[in-house]
Amino acid sequence: MTLATTATAVPTVPTTGAYFPELTPETAPPTARRQLDQVARHLGYLPAAVGRLAHSPQLLDGFLKLSAMFDSTDLDPLVRETLVLTIATRNGCHLCVAMHTGALTRLAAAPELIAALRAQQPLPDARLEAVRTFVHAVLDHTGAVPEPELAAFLAHGFTPANALEIVLGIGAYTLSTFANRLTDAPIDPQLAPHA
Repeated sequence: MTLATTATAVPTVPTTGAYFPELTPETAPPTARRQLDQVARHLGYLPAAVGRLAHSPQLLDGFLKLSAMFDSTDLDPLVRETLVLTIATRNGCHLCVAMHTGALTRLAAAPELIAALRAQQPLPDARLEAVRTFVHAVLDHTGAVPEPELAAFLAHGFTPANALEIVLGIGAYTLSTFANRLTDAPIDPQLAPHA
């Protein structure tokens, strides 16, 4: 007695990205068109993720405003990018990992630092490790960071205002990483070398 086997096709699992086609300044809701134009002019191209976020002009506008506010804080660019890559890896946003690996590369960050951030490992720079650790403490304790952990962050030359600026960055980049994951935003060719 032999059993006949039939090949069964593995069903394709649809992704959430199918619900969020990339919009352009011509196809986006009117209230998102100005932001799409500005991003394209600033970067020299329109990232697919931004085109997908434009389905909600309010979310796109909110993220752009929050990230601009975060960029205007007293935190230096290396600290800000350390925070962003910490959030991106923690939240599993492959697009943000690639984008902010590129940003750190442009800042001439040490390859060892970038590799450690991407691997979610302790950083070779004590000050930046204090930032990474504090970001995790804020998230792990939903803001109610124990005093010793706040004191450890402040001991690296940061101020109480900087601690609140970290919270601002966490908010901005939690928003973007969650939205990018929901829309299943792909990595643009410009970011592929950093994927």
